[in-house]
Amino acid sequence: MNATGDKPKKSDLLRRCIDFVFEFENKKGEILDYWIYSADGLNISTQEFYARVEGQLAARKIPSMEISRQEFAEAGLLSDQRLYLRLMRERLAITTCAAPFGKVFFFSCRTVYIPALVRLWHILAAGFVFYVIARLLIIPLGVTFAGIALITLVFALAAVLRNASVASIGDLDAILLRIPVVSTIYENWFREDTYYRIDTRNLYLKLLPKLIEELAEETCAAKGVKLERGLGRTPPIADLKQLLQPDPKPTV
Repeated sequence: MNATGDKPKKSDLLRRCIDFVFEFENKKGEILDYWIYSADGLNISTQEFYARVEGQLAARKIPSMEISRQEFAEAGLLSDQRLYLRLMRERLAITTCAAPFGKVFFFSCRTVYIPALVRLWHILAAGFVFYVIARLLIIPLGVTFAGIALITLVFALAAVLRNASVASIGDLDAILLRIPVVSTIYENWFREDTYYRIDTRNLYLKLLPKLIEELAEETCAAKGVKLERGLGRTPPIADLKQLLQPDPKPTV
């Protein structure tokens, strides 16, 4: 009985070890929310609907959000590509699709949380940078003082990353989030949640899918077509409250 119960745990541990060593970019995530509606006989342009969404988002001037259009395969590697509109803020992606399916047109929206996961190559890249710095310091300072200077530099950088996460000015935080390798280490090990970040994150998760839903309704109404809610909204796969609940003593 115990041996059987341990198998999933060992398999999960092995999977995590493989991901830690070989995975270069974390593309996996937890689907927090998902809905899909349909409209029979609706004939509109996918690009036109995405442009309407982008226009509404631009008018609202939501900070720190990236908007892109991405193609995802319908099936395998050689299958046709389907265009999606993707909104990204921090580690939360809202991906929507507006597309025909036979004579039916559908609108879908997924909210996905993609955690910042430090991988082996992140550590190796950071280690290589410090190695180069150490080699450069040895020439003028010698081995002993170069070692002291390198250790001091590591602690100083850690302090900067720690302070950047709670600074009142968000410029440094925004810059760090855009630097490859540094952004992942910063988010995973140093970045703190505050009341403001939690509040704006919840607003983002609540308002944007609702906006897309309202635009889908308006589009159908303008064409005299009924938006079918039979497929409705599915319950979250992950526990959203657990993900976004503030710590007992958040940083303010």
